[in-house]
Amino acid sequence: MSEKNKETKKKPDRKYLFAILDDETHDFRFIVRGTKHAAISAVAGSVILICVITFCLVAFTPVKRVLPGYPSYSTQREAIENAVMVDSLETRMRIMILQLTNISRIIAGQAPLPLDSLLSSGNTDNAKMTAEALNRSADSILRERIDSIEKYSLHPSGTDPGLEGMIFFPPVKGVVTESYSPAKGHPFIDIAVQNNTAVCAVLDGTVIAAYWTDDTGYNIQVQHSNDLISIYKHNTKLLRKVGDRVSAGTTVSLAGDAGSISTGPHLHFELWHKGEPIDPSLYINF
Repeated sequence: MSEKNKETKKKPDRKYLFAILDDETHDFRFIVRGTKHAAISAVAGSVILICVITFCLVAFTPVKRVLPGYPSYSTQREAIENAVMVDSLETRMRIMILQLTNISRIIAGQAPLPLDSLLSSGNTDNAKMTAEALNRSADSILRERIDSIEKYSLHPSGTDPGLEGMIFFPPVKGVVTESYSPAKGHPFIDIAVQNNTAVCAVLDGTVIAAYWTDDTGYNIQVQHSNDLISIYKHNTKLLRKVGDRVSAGTTVSLAGDAGSISTGPHLHFELWHKGEPIDPSLYINF
């Protein structure tokens, strides 16, 4: 075997020189010495370092905002706000469904269901029951609105024979500022009162709705016998909840100046009999 081959076997990792020379003076400006494995390791390390730096820039700096397809801060904020709004609307819809379910149960003579327990439980039967109640109630409300519009011009004002002899308790004592006028789209009366005046139930009955709206503030509805329903709006506070039994003269709320369409402290009072409005002043002395 030749001497050259022996030297090659003894030194398998041959060293290489990488140098930069000055073209005029031939002086070395930059020199790197190393083996082939060291060069490969240096290149691999450089690639890894570049990848790590790129990842850090994209993940932890605003540079990621310029990348196409990446959501901006405003987009993320809008997504969160929309999610919160959807969750709020779902909760309100569930409450409305449960209230409609209780109304149908009370009308049928059944005990109302507790809203708190139903909202916190995931009972499938309750969900089906409330969905069916919502469908039935939506159809009933639509028919009731159409019938009430048609009946305004067909039924003259006057006492109903089925209500004669009934003793109604005045909901409040005050001045009637706007009387019952269904022809003008006002099938109720407005009674001016002082702020936080006690509002009383006109008859014995059961609370079938108690809720808040931006237009009319706190509202409460009471189901009475003989298919009578009394409605009290523009309250500043409710003192009874759905399912409560009340007697004539029982305080159910505090009237005031609540709601965006309110023009001052007053009580908006409605009286409905068999699905159509009637004039409360024919039966109640305000």
